[in-house]
Amino acid sequence: MSSHSPAIRSALNTIAVEKAGMSALEGALQNGLAEPFDRAVETIAAMKGRVIVTGIGKSGHIGSKLAATFASTGTPAFFVHAAEANHGDLGMINSNDVILALSWSGETAELKGIVSYSRRFKVPLIALTSGKESTLGRESDVLLLLPKVAEACPHGVAPTTSTLMQLAVGDALALALLEKRGFTATDFRVFHPGGSLGASLSHVKDVMHRGEELPLVKIGTPMPEAMRIHSHKHFGCVIVENEDGTLAGIITDGDLTRNVDRPMATLKVDDIMTRSPKTVSPNQLLGATLALLNEARIGAVIVVEENRPVGLVHFHDLLRAGVA
Repeated sequence: MSSHSPAIRSALNTIAVEKAGMSALEGALQNGLAEPFDRAVETIAAMKGRVIVTGIGKSGHIGSKLAATFASTGTPAFFVHAAEANHGDLGMINSNDVILALSWSGETAELKGIVSYSRRFKVPLIALTSGKESTLGRESDVLLLLPKVAEACPHGVAPTTSTLMQLAVGDALALALLEKRGFTATDFRVFHPGGSLGASLSHVKDVMHRGEELPLVKIGTPMPEAMRIHSHKHFGCVIVENEDGTLAGIITDGDLTRNVDRPMATLKVDDIMTRSPKTVSPNQLLGATLALLNEARIGAVIVVEENRPVGLVHFHDLLRAGVA
C-alpha cells in the first residue's frame, strides 16, 4: 500500500495525466500534425512583420509567455488580448503579420473579432486548438490540431494538460524558427544583456587573463622557480608549456599537496605536473565554462588556441562576471 500523502498522490497523478498528454502530442507530431507544423514554421519565417499571439483565459496566459519566447529567440512577436482586440487593439495588426490564435475549444467568443479581421485583411491565421470543426479551426490558414486528452484536474475542468500542450507546441515553433534562422547564442545575448543569463552568454575571451598576467613556465623549470610564480600570480596554479609554446601541463594546489613530502628543491615541473589539464577555447560560453569547473571540481581552466595557452579563467572571474 502506498505510503505517500494525499498531496503527493495527487501530484503524481497530475504528472502522469499530463505526461500522457505529452505522449499523445508527440505521436501527433509524428503523424497528422507534422505537415501543418512545417507550414506554420514556413509561414512565420516568410512574414515581414510580427507574430501576433492571441487568446483569452488560461490560453491567453500561455500565449503571453509564447510571445515573449518568440521575441527573445529572434522572431518579432507580441501578445494581443483577444477581448482588447475588439476594443481598438486590432489596429496593432497589419497584413505583414501572422496571427497565432490559442483556444482549446476553438469557439472562444472573444476571438471572433480577431478571426474576422484576419479574414478581411488577409492576415495569415494559425490556429492552435483541439477543435477541428470549430470556427477557429475552419477559418484558419494553418490548423495545429491538438489531440483531445484528459485534463489533470480531477473534475476535468481546470485547463492543465491542454495548456501544457499549447505551451509545448508554441515552444517547439519558436525553437524550430530559431534553428531555421541560424540564431546563435551571440544573437540570444543581444536580447538578454542583463542578469546571470546575459552573463552566461558572454564568452571566455571577455573575461580571461592573458599575456603577462598568466602564470607561465617552460617545461624543465625547477620547482622552486615555479612555486615563486605560483605564489606571485595568485591563481592557485602554474601553466607549463613546451619549448615550442604548446601546452605541456598544469601544476595546481592539489598537485603540490600530493607531492608535499617530496624534495621540491630537487624537482622540476615535469615531475609533478598534470599532463592532461582541462582546457576551453576563447569562444566558449561562460555558462558552459562554469559547468566544466563544477563537474571537474577545479578552480581554474586554461584557455587554448591550437593547443597553445593564451589565457586563464578562474572561478572568481565567473563570480565577478555574474555567472556563478
